[in-house]
Amino acid sequence: MKRKEIEEKYFWNTADLYRDAAEWEKAYKAAEKETLAPYRGKLGKKDTLLACLKKQDEISRRLERIYVYAHMLSDQDTGDAENGALVARAQSLLVKLNADSAYILPELTALDEKYLQECVEDEAFSDYDYMLKTILKEKPHVLGEEAEKVLALGGDVYSGFRDVFNVADNADFPFPTVKDGNGQKVRVTHGMYSVCMQSADRAFRRRAFKAYYGGYIGMVNTLTATYAGSVKKDVFLTKARKYESCLARALAGEDVEPIVYENLLRYVHKGLPVLHRYIAEKKKALRLEKMHMYDMYVPVVEDAGLKLTYEEACALVKEGLSPLGEEYTALLQRAFDERWIDVYENDGKRSGAYSTSCYEVHPYVLLNYQQTTHDVFTIAHEMGHSIHSYYSNKTQPYAKADYKIFVAEVASTVNEVLLLKHILGKAKDGKLKKYLLSYLLEMIRTTLFRQTQFAEFEYKAHEMAEKGIPLTKEALCRKYLKLNREYYGKAVESDREIAYEWARIPHFYTSFYVYKYATGIISALYIADRILTEGAPAVADYKRFLSSGGSGDPVSLLKIAGVDLTKTDAFDGAMRVFEDTLEAFVAAKE
Repeated sequence: MKRKEIEEKYFWNTADLYRDAAEWEKAYKAAEKETLAPYRGKLGKKDTLLACLKKQDEISRRLERIYVYAHMLSDQDTGDAENGALVARAQSLLVKLNADSAYILPELTALDEKYLQECVEDEAFSDYDYMLKTILKEKPHVLGEEAEKVLALGGDVYSGFRDVFNVADNADFPFPTVKDGNGQKVRVTHGMYSVCMQSADRAFRRRAFKAYYGGYIGMVNTLTATYAGSVKKDVFLTKARKYESCLARALAGEDVEPIVYENLLRYVHKGLPVLHRYIAEKKKALRLEKMHMYDMYVPVVEDAGLKLTYEEACALVKEGLSPLGEEYTALLQRAFDERWIDVYENDGKRSGAYSTSCYEVHPYVLLNYQQTTHDVFTIAHEMGHSIHSYYSNKTQPYAKADYKIFVAEVASTVNEVLLLKHILGKAKDGKLKKYLLSYLLEMIRTTLFRQTQFAEFEYKAHEMAEKGIPLTKEALCRKYLKLNREYYGKAVESDREIAYEWARIPHFYTSFYVYKYATGIISALYIADRILTEGAPAVADYKRFLSSGGSGDPVSLLKIAGVDLTKTDAFDGAMRVFEDTLEAFVAAKE
């Protein structure tokens, strides 16, 4: 469908950012003239430091708006060269700002600790107190000026391992071709692999699985050397910056204590018996005598069919999120009415869905809505991101508005869980109930258990390297296969090929990242349960969390919503939800 064939009410209203491209051009030209150069070398004076930080915020806010507008225009028609040019120009301004402000952090870290502490305690610096506290915390890990310059020069080298993996995994990977049940040839690309794994044709799934992993087995020497190099890089930077471990260095970037990561591994292991039971029940539901890894993604219940128009879907989402209160649902209605959302697929439009925002304007959501259950949940998910951003931007100063990636998936998942519980509560159709229970079980399995399995593999690989143990392909495959057997138990065969799964995970080249998916869903499940059982007090706490932005460390901010990841309650609560959902799934009749 061409964009001009769609009613305007289904387009996001970019005029809330700029009336037109001419107004954007005017803003762009004004931003080009901005500079932070006059403050260089003068941050040891409070008034100059404060002026510099405020000027940096002012420039960043302008550039954020310029970039978001260009990015949105390009995404609504990726084939429009003029819009693509706007994005490139906006990116060039961001690069200029980064270069122009590069001196600020090194200059601040070189300043006297007493001076920085005085700034933290000065009311005039209240917008920047948390940022200055993190600099104070990191001062022991900042080296001398010359050493910092040398480490900075290695930036391209450090990212080189990820670049090598990306080339090997995309440009050089020997994507196999296998025949489906009708004798048609199917090229198993990365995107097609997940489709193959959900096919009802088991023989086809097996062929696709073995052929796909065969590609990684054939490249395992290269991929082992690449991953081992990446881990060695982490060890080098950890030692250079005087951290206790690679884990501690990685988590310091988001101001998270290692106890959170360690708790995750410990308490997920406690919950593995319930996962084993789920796998056994899934095996029974699929009527399999022996279950393999290529059976894991087959739907137990086919999509039971929430075939809703966009308006019906929006009404259902609003109804399902009503436990969050009138103010929250009124914001949802504003988003639907005021065109925060670009709804339908059109020729050239970017695929998928996302939420984006800039500080001075309401958030926006891109959808490619189809009448499926998944797309209904996508509305709830993306609006969770958007309203989190809305509250943070409305409540916090610019310097504290941007929340950490650690908590980025909490609000979106809370919305999905609340919507799912609502639909379950009113569903009369047994097949729909079974489908939704299966949907939640798979969400928890793939986001909580699978991502924690990845996190534990990373932990063990780095631990080996820190002890000087070589990361050979045999050692890495042995570690991964052992973990796979521990996580999935005896109900499923850990096929030989699955030992090589570590070799295909791009996130491993951004070390200690994947655990955030698991802590995110644990937090969301706990918050959703609190909202449904405690009502108004829990909702008030949750809104205060949504309004907290990046005003403190993310673990402390989650405590506002009642989630303490340094203790056991949230972990126990997530496992209880998983177990209760499994009980309901087993009892449900189609």
